[in-house]
Amino acid sequence: MAGIINDRETIEFVRQQGSAAKYVTSVCTGAFVLGVAGLLKGRRATTHWAYVIFLPLVGATHEKARVVKDGNVITGGGVTAGIDFGLTVVAEIAGETIARKVQLGIEYDPAPPFDSGHPDRAPALKSELLTARYTSSGQHIVRASSKPPRFDGDC
Repeated sequence: MAGIINDRETIEFVRQQGSAAKYVTSVCTGAFVLGVAGLLKGRRATTHWAYVIFLPLVGATHEKARVVKDGNVITGGGVTAGIDFGLTVVAEIAGETIARKVQLGIEYDPAPPFDSGHPDRAPALKSELLTARYTSSGQHIVRASSKPPRFDGDC
């Protein structure tokens, strides 16, 4: 993620496309691409839970939800929130009945084996994960730190 938010050509492309788009969307830390492009200024948005503290840096207000719709901007949380996000977008474009059919077709009926899928329900795991860092090669390194995570992480 760190590379793309510093790529001026990509950010300018997103800015131009987003200014005229019917929908402007992102999932996970993709919200920061929209934010750096100026498309989240004054908007409510979400991203992966470990990165929500950074949303104000790009002009957004964090809303605690898996999917947030603010005008024509739709943002989704972490990886699995992308399914909820996709169904929300389908409902927006084709209607709720079609979205329900898609949900049934993909057999999306979440039943996780553990009750630790949200950071509020797993504070010890949250703390442990926030100390994790990922190198650009994807190797997982864990070290104790009070610093917030970098953008090049989970999604």
